[in-house]
Amino acid sequence: MTDAANPPEGTNPLTPVLTRRWLSPRSWTLHTYEQLEGYSALRTALSAHPDQLIELVKAAGLRGRGGAGFPAGVKWGFMPKEPSKPHYLVINADEGEPGTCKDVPLMMADPHSLIEGCVIAAYAMRAHHCMIYVRGEALHCVRRLHQAVREAYESGYLGRDILGSGFDLDVVVHAGAGAYICGEETALLDSLEGKRGQPRLKPPFPAQAGLYACPTTVNNVETIASVPYVVNGGSDWFRTMGREKSPGPKIYSLSGHVENPGQYEAPLGTTLRELLELAGGMKDGVPLKFWTPGGSSTPLLTADHLDVPLDFEGATEAGTMLGTTALMIFNETVSVPWAVMKWTQFYEHESCGKCTPCREGCFWLAQVLERMVDGRGTEEDIDTLLDVCDNILGRSFCALGDGAVSPITSGIKYFRDEFLALCERNRSTETADTALVGAAR
Repeated sequence: MTDAANPPEGTNPLTPVLTRRWLSPRSWTLHTYEQLEGYSALRTALSAHPDQLIELVKAAGLRGRGGAGFPAGVKWGFMPKEPSKPHYLVINADEGEPGTCKDVPLMMADPHSLIEGCVIAAYAMRAHHCMIYVRGEALHCVRRLHQAVREAYESGYLGRDILGSGFDLDVVVHAGAGAYICGEETALLDSLEGKRGQPRLKPPFPAQAGLYACPTTVNNVETIASVPYVVNGGSDWFRTMGREKSPGPKIYSLSGHVENPGQYEAPLGTTLRELLELAGGMKDGVPLKFWTPGGSSTPLLTADHLDVPLDFEGATEAGTMLGTTALMIFNETVSVPWAVMKWTQFYEHESCGKCTPCREGCFWLAQVLERMVDGRGTEEDIDTLLDVCDNILGRSFCALGDGAVSPITSGIKYFRDEFLALCERNRSTETADTALVGAAR
């Protein structure tokens, strides 16, 4: 691994690391990748002991970029050292969270960074099989990954005796069928096995009994794509970016009412105020009203939270979660109850139906919100919403239920007056109707 005292270029907080190749001509090809240090980290990694790589990733503090933020090196360390069964590495590229759009552009612009990371991670965990599970609707992404995998096989970076190291690895690109629930790691594993995508009971955890009941590690695309940079730069260099407990660079996805929506790479801990400056500010100068820090399943925040550090600890301290760093930005023209209703309709549709709290709760949440937005709500509906949320939170089989209640509870917390205004509108309509009936009599 590279000496941390002489780190590679890119330690400036705004110098791209993960996205450094994205604007290169034909950045997705093996030729371009190799010209820009591609597969150099693999050669370094294959000369090291697998346990050294696990310790390196632990020391770097690389945390899962899929939303949970679990330390990647610790997760890799859960895999048995002596394989009595085949080991599997599974890449969760089923990007279905509303607002999340970081993994698909990464795989489109720089698929070989993911493949190189896969080989390094598989070598560290003694795995000889890797599955990349991609959302089926991302057809161009699936095709580009297939092309990159073919190039890697032809050049000796995949297959038998990789670069003469004696290590073998096969990579399979699998297209899902567009189920949001398959973003949950155990539902993804069931889908890979040809079953209906539904979450499994844990324990056993995938590291003990995952794909085909064998030891399995499931990692996000951005997590694995970060690994070659950790190997080349070293743990100390990686920690020069971000914050102490959340080090490294991160891809932030900005969408909604901003002048220049898109992907912005910045160190973990960057604030929305700084990201908005990079994105050219609010669209047409209309002030910010509310935003999500990590997709629709994270509690929303307001204009008062512009300086919240967007890392795992900073988001938690603000009463939300970092999630997938999908920042959906809404200006003052947007109704909070309307936005919350649209998200809830999504969760109602995507609930796998396995557990009662989520299956029934999301249905009733959507029904109540639709009635309120339609101008037929009552003040009691607000209490009903919170009561149903309370019966879903922590009681559903997987995190989908918890994510479904987040925009509702946070929306009522910060914008209760908007929900009450809908009830007042209904009360005014009822009063007017009663007056009309009285006049008619």
